[in-house]
Amino acid sequence: MNWIRNLYDWVLSWAQTKYGASVLFILAFTESIFFPIPPDILLIALALGASSKAFKYALICTLGSVSGAFICYGIGNYAWLNSSGEFSAFANFFFDTIPGFSVALYDGIKNLFVEWDFWVIFTAGFTPIPYKVFTITAGAFNINLAMFALASIVSRGARFFIIAWLIWKYGASIKLFIEKYFNLLALVATVVLIGGFVLIKYVI
Repeated sequence: MNWIRNLYDWVLSWAQTKYGASVLFILAFTESIFFPIPPDILLIALALGASSKAFKYALICTLGSVSGAFICYGIGNYAWLNSSGEFSAFANFFFDTIPGFSVALYDGIKNLFVEWDFWVIFTAGFTPIPYKVFTITAGAFNINLAMFALASIVSRGARFFIIAWLIWKYGASIKLFIEKYFNLLALVATVVLIGGFVLIKYVI
């Protein structure tokens, strides 16, 4: 879709301006709520332009993303259901606007939270799974806020700081690798990590 590509290019263009760090925070913040382009691409571009600031950019990205996650949690907690206990107009807007976010998915996520709590948020924050869908539902289901905060900080921080470290360590040579394989590797790592806890819970 051309509009997605144009939006992607527009995001990248900010890396060439003095406002790059500020836009990175805003992008990470809004991506946690509704924006479709992940902040990773601008983080990579900024870190490549100034590798000595790579970890600073990772911190900015983490703070923006987690701040947006708290807003999403609040939306889910206070604006998701109306006084009758039915989906509010705001909730229906999200169902109609965010691709793949359906009532059936919402109900399925509720069951995941019952079984996995912390790991649901961690997985959504660290992998390419749409983070915003899980932060909203966490608020709607009134998931423990301290647990939500910890899972968000750890998962988002790990994702962005790993990218920053790769850029700092290997420079431009690692850019193609990150863009092509990072999401897949993050997903595999999360499956392995959670798989270990499943083994502990049900086998050992």
